[in-house]
Amino acid sequence: MGEGGAEKASSAWAIESGGVALYVRLTPKGGRDAIEGVETLADGRSVLKARVRAAPEDGRANAALIALIAATLRTPKSAVSIRAGATGRVKTVFVAGAPALFLDALAKLAPTNG
Repeated sequence: MGEGGAEKASSAWAIESGGVALYVRLTPKGGRDAIEGVETLADGRSVLKARVRAAPEDGRANAALIALIAATLRTPKSAVSIRAGATGRVKTVFVAGAPALFLDALAKLAPTNG
């Protein structure tokens, strides 16, 4: 469904039916809650770099990540879910809703890198 535009600025997210999938590398116990842009992993994948204060115990870091993404994209926490990688650092997070609502916010997280 992609027709050029912000989703091509980074492969750290993909527009899907009913929302946007985000690829995130999470650093728990990171001292603050923040999304720090896009980085490229050693295998060439692009991910959003996120850190949260919460420890990776009892799902607290994942809950903090959901809250962070919801706040960043100005959407309810109930619209954000971890689709894959719940116990790993690299996660796929799905944000339900109209993708157009999220593209501007995502583009601000990943300024054009060339």
